[in-house]
Amino acid sequence: MAAVVGTSELRRPAVLAVETVAVAACYYAAGRLGLLRQLVVEGAIFTPIWPPSGVAVAGLLILGLRSWAGIALGALLVIMSLTSLRPVVLVNLVGNTVAPVCACLMLRKVGFRNDLARLRDGLALVFLGALTAMLLSSTIGVGLLVVTDELATDSFWPVWLAWWVGDAMGVLLVTPVLLLLYTLRSPPGLARWREATGLALITLALVPLATHSHISVLFLVYPLLIWAALRFQLAGSMVCALFASVLATVAATDAVGPFARLTRVEVMIKLQAFNGTMALTALLLSAVITEQRNTRRSVERACQELVEVLEHLTAGDAPHNRPAKEPDGPPPKEP
Repeated sequence: MAAVVGTSELRRPAVLAVETVAVAACYYAAGRLGLLRQLVVEGAIFTPIWPPSGVAVAGLLILGLRSWAGIALGALLVIMSLTSLRPVVLVNLVGNTVAPVCACLMLRKVGFRNDLARLRDGLALVFLGALTAMLLSSTIGVGLLVVTDELATDSFWPVWLAWWVGDAMGVLLVTPVLLLLYTLRSPPGLARWREATGLALITLALVPLATHSHISVLFLVYPLLIWAALRFQLAGSMVCALFASVLATVAATDAVGPFARLTRVEVMIKLQAFNGTMALTALLLSAVITEQRNTRRSVERACQELVEVLEHLTAGDAPHNRPAKEPDGPPPKEP
């Protein structure tokens, strides 16, 4: 017994260390991907989509609060890849760590479920995990720039808005995809694979056209989102939304297609409005459809169980309700 207990106690720190390194590596990799595309607002550089915020929230929801150390380590590695390590950098590190932790705490408080099978889960992720919790990281980060005189006071609100929306987009687009990969169990059947292949081919052809055409046809993406949500729920809609968002971000940072001949502020507003409405449409529509299907299956299951109970009761009452069999032979004579 002592050997078993000792092995278990040694295994826990090892597992925690592996989880911490894995979360830090994913956070750092997501940060490097996010830094590939940048926009400039009021002289400050920001990323339209900050994937590490989505990685951090997903890691906390899947692994628990113990993964905060991996988030802090990953954020530190990203910051060190951009600038030298200074005392003021630690404040920004705190903001990047505290924001996803608060998101996780608020989501757990309202009974959030990782499968996003209810409308309330989608609404909680949008309004608590993305829009509310990410206020901390943007406020701390931009406030630090103002305090250290790296940003003018007049530029606080535009830069703060760009920072906040970028972090929120990371949660809205990346977190559902990671939660989906974690909760995915069985692959679809052959017929569904054929439809999924057709949807993927149309998406690969239509989304680049919509995001890079000089004619503003970004609305062509929404029928694809609706199709994906109706047929494949979260798995289809969020992957489609993430792909369209990445291509739209590439077009915006290159100032091509519908983002050509726009000012930097106009590019930010148009891009984030498109990404936000697309993420909300995909997330909430798929949550509503999944919830309705689960409700219908529950009703069908309850009806089937009720039919089985009635059949069992009817079979058990049949011998008692059957009339008594008359004896053979002539009836008895009356005296």
